Amino acid sequence: MSNMTLDADPADIAKSFTTPLMENALFNSRTVLVVGEINDRIARATTERLLAMSAESDDPITMIVSSPGGHVESGDMIHDMVKFIKPEVRMVGSGWCASAGALIYVAAKKENRVCLPNTRFLLHEPRGGVGGSASVPVIQACAPRRSSSLNKAVRRRASRWAATSSSSSKGGAPKLAQ
Repeated sequence: MSNMTLDADPADIAKSFTTPLMENALFNSRTVLVVGEINDRIARATTERLLAMSAESDDPITMIVSSPGGHVESGDMIHDMVKFIKPEVRMVGSGWCASAGALIYVAAKKENRVCLPNTRFLLHEPRGGVGGSASVPVIQACAPRRSSSLNKAVRRRASRWAATSSSSSKGGAPKLAQ
């Protein structure tokens, strides 16, 4: 870890803490962690794990999500893969599930989603800047419409997060509204 710099990629830093023994234990327990900013590296690693576990057996997979969000298309990749593979995916929200992290969370069927007592969710309106070649502003002008429809999809699929996460005063994982 002494080689790490302040501008190192969070995925690389996380890998430095993960040992082959931990990776093997997570694989054998069919658990996938999605922690930190969503980017192309996290999406690829998560997709690889889901495909490998799916090839291994059709037993359910547990995915734990704690993410402030990140790159929308990388979140889409994970969301689509959760829906694509044959094994049932059980989603556990923990900590902060925002933006692309919330989109990943709602990829599982409603009955397969739980959140821990201190989980917080955030959906926001799409943001973006304009720059680059002449074609880039046209692409960016269309992106908020797509992202806005993604937010609507998340809201449609989401249960009453605020009501269920704050109503759990007795501890344990609250059950989401049916």
